[in-house]
Amino acid sequence: MVELSRKDHAVTHHKSVEISDPAMETLNVTIKYGESIAVNSCSLKFQKNRVTAIIGPSGCGKSTLIRSLNRMNDFIDDFSLTGQVMFAGEDIYNRKADPVEIRRRIGMVFQKPNPFPKSIYKNIIWGPQINGFKGNPDELVEESLINAGLWDEVKDRLNGSAMALSGGQQQRLCIARAIAMKPEIILMDEPASALDPKSTARIEDLIEELRQNYTIVIVTHNMQQAARISDYTAFLYNGDLVEFGVTKHIFTNPDRKETEDYITGRFG
Repeated sequence: MVELSRKDHAVTHHKSVEISDPAMETLNVTIKYGESIAVNSCSLKFQKNRVTAIIGPSGCGKSTLIRSLNRMNDFIDDFSLTGQVMFAGEDIYNRKADPVEIRRRIGMVFQKPNPFPKSIYKNIIWGPQINGFKGNPDELVEESLINAGLWDEVKDRLNGSAMALSGGQQQRLCIARAIAMKPEIILMDEPASALDPKSTARIEDLIEELRQNYTIVIVTHNMQQAARISDYTAFLYNGDLVEFGVTKHIFTNPDRKETEDYITGRFG
């Protein structure tokens, strides 16, 4: 196992990185659970309409970091965050920030598909309606399911239970549910890790299409997946951001030996 000391953890931003139009940015973000540091002084920019993968071994802070980007960690009692998470010119942890509005604009898809125990139709329309949606619900449902690559498979059973769908279909339904809220950013915490290879390929194809309209941040344990689908990659280890760069360069010519050791399977 490779051990890194704190002093070795000054992040390397690869010379090829140029984030000219970030949709979101973390500035010296440190996250603790009680007294335990989960993420340490992380500064990272997420390029608009691109896919950024966050990689690293289990327990390195990946999920903690991505869940902090739309304040999902607020529900954990001993969670605390210092630093800033900037989105649309504001710190989302500002006292005036509305967490509900933040989660509308920054959607999230979790590791395990979590459809509501309702119809496919109600899964899509429920969130927008409680947030005051005044448009045509049928059109929104169809549009969201089309954009999630699911419409052709479910258009004849919209009133059927979402729980009857396969795992891969349920995950695409959860993506459609997120899309229906008209977010600007979609966070994905290992969205394909519980799926079979065919369903995983569908999710990856979908991410490729979604990047045209959304900024996507994805946590993944799968190095091949990160290499295939992301534009930028951030490598976390022991809560520290070790290296960040264009994915091609991270996987073919990383600046840090620790990054190379991880992506080549020497540890993790």
